[in-house]
Amino acid sequence: MLSPALLATAATAVSGAALASPPLKVISYKTTSGGFNSPARGWNSFGLQANDVGSGFSFDQDHVITQCDLMAQTLSAGNYTYCSLDSGWSVGGNGDDYGRILYDAPKWDIPKLADHLHSKGLKLGVYVVPGAFIADLDKTIFGTTTKIKDVCSGDEGLVRCIFDYTRPEVQTWHNSVVDQFAKWGVDFIKLDFITPGSPDNGQHLPEDQSAAVPAWREAIRQSSRPMRLDISWKLDRREKYFRIWDANSESMRTDQDINNGGEHTFIRWATVQRAIDNYRQWIVAALPIFDQLSVYPDLDNLYAGNDANITGVSDTQRRTIMTHWIAAGANLITGSDLARIDKLGLELLTNRDALAVADFTAKYPMQPRNPGSGGQAAKQLQAWVAGPDASGRAVVVLANYGPDQGQGGFRGNGLKGKQKLSVSWSDLGISSSRKVKNVWTGKDLGMQKDSLTFTLGEGESVLLWAKK
Repeated sequence: MLSPALLATAATAVSGAALASPPLKVISYKTTSGGFNSPARGWNSFGLQANDVGSGFSFDQDHVITQCDLMAQTLSAGNYTYCSLDSGWSVGGNGDDYGRILYDAPKWDIPKLADHLHSKGLKLGVYVVPGAFIADLDKTIFGTTTKIKDVCSGDEGLVRCIFDYTRPEVQTWHNSVVDQFAKWGVDFIKLDFITPGSPDNGQHLPEDQSAAVPAWREAIRQSSRPMRLDISWKLDRREKYFRIWDANSESMRTDQDINNGGEHTFIRWATVQRAIDNYRQWIVAALPIFDQLSVYPDLDNLYAGNDANITGVSDTQRRTIMTHWIAAGANLITGSDLARIDKLGLELLTNRDALAVADFTAKYPMQPRNPGSGGQAAKQLQAWVAGPDASGRAVVVLANYGPDQGQGGFRGNGLKGKQKLSVSWSDLGISSSRKVKNVWTGKDLGMQKDSLTFTLGEGESVLLWAKK
């Protein structure tokens, strides 16, 4: 039997162990299934399509060229190259004689658009959804004697039938579509409404369209042109499906649409809170499954380029958005109006030091480490760490998201105003002190021996390098 003194010592040890932060598992990204080693950077049309923000934008080739030419002129220092068309560029009810996707002429001339973009050093992205058109059921799949109705039936809710992915002719159909995309000069495919995960959104989607993803991946693989495959939206994170997404796509959406619909600003802070927390859920789900991920997260379009009256959130919150998209190793695809990019927007999108962090987090994504415990729960006052790498270098983000505005799900005290946030190196899972630099200000903060402490307003964050 232990003496009272030894019992007390044992009890203290147990108590100390309970208070110790859990060990840090350093997760990293590796080459994607399509051969890419970084997330995409560019511009997407959806925000300007969905929101009347006073831009005078119409979704047609001339207006898209205007935005993309501006991207080439103003964002080249940040290597923003993908010009991505969202829904509406293709004919909406039928395909060509073989049921392949058609661009909506004369509004669009996709090969001519691709040539123009390529001449500027840019790349073209297009939007698609699973299935062939119901109107094309009697058409024959290119290169076969099989009619579409023999391998595709029912109604997925988007005027398209549901493929039987066990039939080899279905892969032939996908190959024929992507081969045509390759001839046009397409570089990026956004595949939307994938289930499990995508909400029905009034469309009564099939429960499981996961087989569409490897079908598109294989079609790209056999084509003559490298293309990224980005899949949407808020996809199922259970291991069975997470492994499918990881093995067959460059990036996967972690949340629903972030933008407002039909309003005069792009976003609101409550939706940003939700997007950040959905990323937290995504990386927490990935940690026990993967040591290395082959798919990057897509937190949806990045709205940081326009002033607060257009964007819908404060300048401080815009910086926090950019910080989190960078630190997650996420796609940096802006939806902002590039004709009205302001001084802060240009800084956020092209800051050399911040993009050096993005290069690091393209290898090591951030994960949550709760101040005071090192846990992974949703918190209003939150800490994140990316890395460290073999040299001991890490990225740290500290944030005060403010009270939950209805969609974020942060479990905290709903603290208003400025708050003091302190996190120890132990909380972060890092064993020793580090030299710290504030990325956005460029200020060296010197050696921080025990902890990091900042006072942050609602929606404010800091992005830090931590090096031995």
